[in-house]
Amino acid sequence: MTTESLIAGALLGVHAGDSLGASLEFMSFGQVREAYPDGLREIVGGGPFDWPAGHATDDTDLTRAVLLAYLEPGADLVATAGQHMLHWFDGNWPGRTPGSRPVDVGGATATGLTRFRSSRDWRRAGAGAGSAGNGSLMRCIPTALARADAEPAQRALEAAAISSITHDDARCVQACVAYTEIVVALLAGESAQEAAGAGVLAMQKARPADGAAAVELAIGQGLQIDLTRAVVKGDAGLAHGGTGYVLDSLSLAVAALVDPRPAVESLVDVTRLGGDTDTNGAIAGGLLGARDGLSAWPGSWTERLQFDAEFRAAASTFAAHYRSAT
Repeated sequence: MTTESLIAGALLGVHAGDSLGASLEFMSFGQVREAYPDGLREIVGGGPFDWPAGHATDDTDLTRAVLLAYLEPGADLVATAGQHMLHWFDGNWPGRTPGSRPVDVGGATATGLTRFRSSRDWRRAGAGAGSAGNGSLMRCIPTALARADAEPAQRALEAAAISSITHDDARCVQACVAYTEIVVALLAGESAQEAAGAGVLAMQKARPADGAAAVELAIGQGLQIDLTRAVVKGDAGLAHGGTGYVLDSLSLAVAALVDPRPAVESLVDVTRLGGDTDTNGAIAGGLLGARDGLSAWPGSWTERLQFDAEFRAAASTFAAHYRSAT
């Protein structure tokens, strides 16, 4: 499988998981089961914010904001990523009215971007310790895709700083570092289990940094979750039930990654569990796409995705860079 296919699969996996899960956001497991006994299997839109089918929510939009920073780098990569996030926050964005607030924006993201607007410094932004939502994990995959040939220390610094623009809690920061290394391992052709191990190794090297041990445990929990059993019980054994806690989302994504079934089946089951379905779907979808490539996603899904063509073009750019570097 080509590197370009894996990169495109990863980007469109985030988008597809986001758009699939957007229809089910905030629903309980029981409500999802009643509405879709076999899980939602097509991208249909709707949900609490009445999304058009395939329209990006904040998960994909903020992934795009980070992606643009790597495609159009300024003097300061992290500041450029933050500026693109502010463009989104302020309505300077495809499909939006200038000056309009996003339809859906997390509290930590809003706090962090408001602080970043004032300081223009990621070290003086962020929602602070204790705000451990999944809002930076959902958008961190571009660092892995653009920096697959870089030293791990460089990737870690960039992933940590970009997370800290909004989510500077140590668990969020280290979750982004671990996720990035998992994706890089998948691009290098490692198995799902080996890639999860790369995330664990990154956390072992990061210790005793705050958050590293908790993230390592979350990856370990994900390796123990059987999604097929979880959707029978309606419970994956997560600390906060998959309702937005960063380590819950990481564990679910790892569970999807090591699930031997096709990517679509795993992603459908992640969203069947209810809760923060769009973000859980986006985070899991990124790993599944990096594992299985572009062909993992049905054409009936990708043809509806708002940024399908743009993300494919970005994948081509990153793949060309990766080939020239290796």
